[in-house]
Amino acid sequence: MNPMIEIGDQPGLRVAVYPGSFDPVTNGHLDIIHRAAKVFDKLIVAVLNNTSKNPLFSVEERTELLRQATKDMPNVEIDSFRDLLINYMKQKNAHLIVRGLRAVSDFEYELQLASTNRKLCEDIETFFMTSTPKYSYLSSSIVKEIARFHGPVVDLVPPEVERALRGKYGSGSL
Repeated sequence: MNPMIEIGDQPGLRVAVYPGSFDPVTNGHLDIIHRAAKVFDKLIVAVLNNTSKNPLFSVEERTELLRQATKDMPNVEIDSFRDLLINYMKQKNAHLIVRGLRAVSDFEYELQLASTNRKLCEDIETFFMTSTPKYSYLSSSIVKEIARFHGPVVDLVPPEVERALRGKYGSGSL
């Protein structure tokens, strides 16, 4: 199937979905969002309610933080889902998945996911975007660990996330 799809009255609109837990969204995630938004006509950032993880922020909090962090990006939509990604993609009539790669160690896992998604639905394509080098070490887990011990996260997350982390872990300097 052609990844150029029709959305409403806009034939040929290139729509991609960037799924993730975003617990919390980091500057690395935002780098991928900014860059993907330049490539695709519409980018849906879809917050996954992953039942195998114990998130710090609720799905609602994560989607709101993403909305605040992307408010100046008109072609970015924030949403959430609780199903298989493939089912969500079909619901959104989207055929393109965006995934970020920080290091070679991410590749094996991401390739497995992409291959599984392709097996489940051959119309789905996955686009890998490599992380900007200055964010190649950054993960939500690292951010939470630093914030938990009141370390500085100001250069790692957008300001609204820094405030939310302070709210979760106390008012120590972050």
